[in-house]
Amino acid sequence: MSEPRLPPRWFIRSFWFAHRGVFRLTRGRVGLWRPKQTGKGWGAARLTTVGRRSGLERSVIIGYVDDGPNVVTMAMNGWGPEEPAWWLNLQAHPDAMLDLRDGKRAVTGRAAQGEERARLWSRWREIDKDLDAYAARRPCETAVVVFEPRQSTGSPPSR
Repeated sequence: MSEPRLPPRWFIRSFWFAHRGVFRLTRGRVGLWRPKQTGKGWGAARLTTVGRRSGLERSVIIGYVDDGPNVVTMAMNGWGPEEPAWWLNLQAHPDAMLDLRDGKRAVTGRAAQGEERARLWSRWREIDKDLDAYAARRPCETAVVVFEPRQSTGSPPSR
């Protein structure tokens, strides 16, 4: 069986840059969507974290799935070798904001561990049959990130 092909790195980065630009230009009317009801697709959300060095808000578009009240994504950086900046920021400042198709959500992010990670990884594998092959390209394990609702809503990430 041949290894699945990824688009060139420049294409992946350009796509996400353009996606974020469309979101900004349309003031959020275009660019976010819910996961498919069948459970076989992912949604797109805008994540705002606090920069670990700058202390400034940083936003990025991420793919996600729902897991009960939680939102789950992978810190995979387009399957590149380095960790995504948003994940490094989140480890320093776990409180963040998610813009979802149906509104904003104040969340706290953390890495899934053990059985929970295995279950959520399996869920992503149902969406992307090449998940394990893509992950094998990275020098370290890809974090499965769980965003849990915070008690207060609508507040900016804490600094």
